[in-house]
Amino acid sequence: MYTVYRRRRRRLNKGRFFTFLLLLALIVAAVVYLIRGGLPWNRDGLVADASPTASDTANQGGDSTPTPEPTPWPTPEPMPEESTDPAVLDVSWQTPAVFDGPNAFPESASLAFGGRIKYWVFRNNKPVENYQPGYEISFGSPDQYTTLEGITAFRGNHYRNSASWGTRDVKEKKLEIVWTHDLGAISAEGSYWPGTGWTGQPLIVHWPERERRLMNIKPEFKDKDLVEVIYPALDGNIYFLDLETGKPTRDKIEVGFPMKGTGMVDPRGYPILYTGMGLNENNGKFTEFKYNIFSLIDQKPLYAIFGRDPMAFREWGAFDASALVDGETDTFLEVGENGLIYKVKLNTRYDPEAGTIDIAPQLTKFRYQDMNNPEQGIENSPAFYKNYMYFCDNGGTFMCLDINTLKPVWIYDVGDDTDTTTVIEETPEGVFLYTANEIDKRSQNNKSPTAPCNIRKFNALTGELIWQRDYECYYQFYINGGSLGTPIVGKNDIADLIIFPICFTGSTSDGMLVALDKKTGEEVWTRKLSAYSWSSPVDFLSSDGKTYAVFCDFNGDLHLFDPRTGKDLDVISLGRNIESSPAVYNDMIVVGSYTPKIYGVRIK
Repeated sequence: MYTVYRRRRRRLNKGRFFTFLLLLALIVAAVVYLIRGGLPWNRDGLVADASPTASDTANQGGDSTPTPEPTPWPTPEPMPEESTDPAVLDVSWQTPAVFDGPNAFPESASLAFGGRIKYWVFRNNKPVENYQPGYEISFGSPDQYTTLEGITAFRGNHYRNSASWGTRDVKEKKLEIVWTHDLGAISAEGSYWPGTGWTGQPLIVHWPERERRLMNIKPEFKDKDLVEVIYPALDGNIYFLDLETGKPTRDKIEVGFPMKGTGMVDPRGYPILYTGMGLNENNGKFTEFKYNIFSLIDQKPLYAIFGRDPMAFREWGAFDASALVDGETDTFLEVGENGLIYKVKLNTRYDPEAGTIDIAPQLTKFRYQDMNNPEQGIENSPAFYKNYMYFCDNGGTFMCLDINTLKPVWIYDVGDDTDTTTVIEETPEGVFLYTANEIDKRSQNNKSPTAPCNIRKFNALTGELIWQRDYECYYQFYINGGSLGTPIVGKNDIADLIIFPICFTGSTSDGMLVALDKKTGEEVWTRKLSAYSWSSPVDFLSSDGKTYAVFCDFNGDLHLFDPRTGKDLDVISLGRNIESSPAVYNDMIVVGSYTPKIYGVRIK
């Protein structure tokens, strides 16, 4: 019995051995087949569908393997012909929208909310029926928005809830100016535009070594672990500075026309800069409004979206809002003061080994008309929760738009122009929005010297109003009262607070800083300001777990304050009016003013 058992065991082992050899041969064959592109899910080189053609079938008996054709790079949408005619380019922000022009396309309008909202989707400037996106956008958590260290967009991410990055050890509770960089000024729109304006937040980027060596950074910074400040300014230039010293890291980009809003660095770490023009005049010379896209490898332009758009109801084409890019789908998203929403497939090609980058933008445009609101134009920066986009226009139409389907989800009439960017908070109880309006159209229309600034909290998914708190403010033409700074959404030890700056609460020069309980909207503290603040306050965490914050005001002062109480800890002067919003990287604050200068300030 023992001998028989051993023989059977040997036969069994030999059978397993042959089975193993057969499986190994099949695996090797499959790997070879995969490498040659034979399986349908092989995406090496982005090959096109390789279904057999007649010639392929005829050659199946030979030794040669057909080479798949590479997918052709998409054709970018051509940029419009650029006009140089001042009669065409010299437009006013006060010119009302025209809803019955040659490109009105009333027969192509879709309706929402019982016909209150008409909307259109355009591709190649033609209406699209039954728009199908072809892919889905879904933003993740805000801390995953960018792969870069730093502040790459207005308020840092798609929740628009943070303009600070890194760590700092706050001991002395003091501010110290470390460096300054001089700026210029431009005359336009009958006014004088020095330094940096609203919202004017700098971008601060810690570049990976690969990109740092690839870009045209000055030789003395090539080997430095560089943190770079990128700052579009009102004087028509984009500045590049070393955060540590304030020295130029490369030559400025000369756009030639004012940039008021905040730019954006590609969140994937690609060397691309996006920034819009706020005015199209420089001392009597006019140009097209553009949202410019630059390569940061050589600082050359890659593309521009023109604000003078034949599909827009409004001719004023400025871009004050800070755009975002969804890195997963390679999609650029922006709103314009012409009233359009831009959804742009970038088709980015970045080859760091070759040192090249290019894009082939394909534009989809969303246009809408609120039948209760004749105003058009969006100045606040869009915020995103997954596939929902939030913005409010100059007439007070607050909209949640599904950015995939390009269909409105809900709307709310906030009653007036809203430039404050919506901020998003995700909690175990739900997803919420905070916003506030200004004093503009209501007082214009009613000839009233004052009106209430309405601070509101909404359910982000349904549009339900959770609470509202009002502050009476004075009206002033052009320089508006109410809320223009984006609020602090409290975190960590101030997680119960939402903090707003409010302008013109006692006169047309003063204001308030108010901290409200997030859940109830009740006041926790209020603080009177002798000088109003259009700037957005910024919170940051010290290494001991204590939160501090800064805000800037019309007098040119930078305040370090305790957000739990509202009391100042230190104040320094930056010369003149600060409309711009600061950004914080580790222990350094960067902000520009009307002085005109950019300031690097250390938190001590």
